[in-house]
Amino acid sequence: MPRRAKIERRAIPPDPRYGSELLQRFINKVMQRGKKSLAERIVYDALDIVASRTGQHPLDVFQRAVQNAMPLLEVKPRRVGGATYQVPVQVEPHRRVSLAMRWLISSARARSGKTMSEKLAAELIDAANNTGATIKRRDDTHRMAEANRAFAHYRW
Repeated sequence: MPRRAKIERRAIPPDPRYGSELLQRFINKVMQRGKKSLAERIVYDALDIVASRTGQHPLDVFQRAVQNAMPLLEVKPRRVGGATYQVPVQVEPHRRVSLAMRWLISSARARSGKTMSEKLAAELIDAANNTGATIKRRDDTHRMAEANRAFAHYRW
């Protein structure tokens, strides 16, 4: 079976304040219904809150939070015969970052709090300290992959 060609990813310009492509991707994920300026305001306000609460550079805290939230393994369903097995597979680097960002945002939205900026700041600080809902989700994913290690030979 021929190997599929690599998809060329579109280059994302860095964000205006910190010059980080990773942060720009995060802003794009926070954005809903094309309201980019609102998403930027939410993320930048959250980073300002992070800086005031931790006393550290907000971009460092953000990068550490994303790094800590990245899953190494996940399970994918694979049909063999009549049964569906949850097969553990390694996560591609780009997908790792995307999952970490998605989990950070969804955990922040689910939090009880006042504004989205405050909830996002709290979630980023928690993830940077290896605690919180996002880290629990990563650990659950790893635990599921570990529990289904017996089906690893079904990998394709």
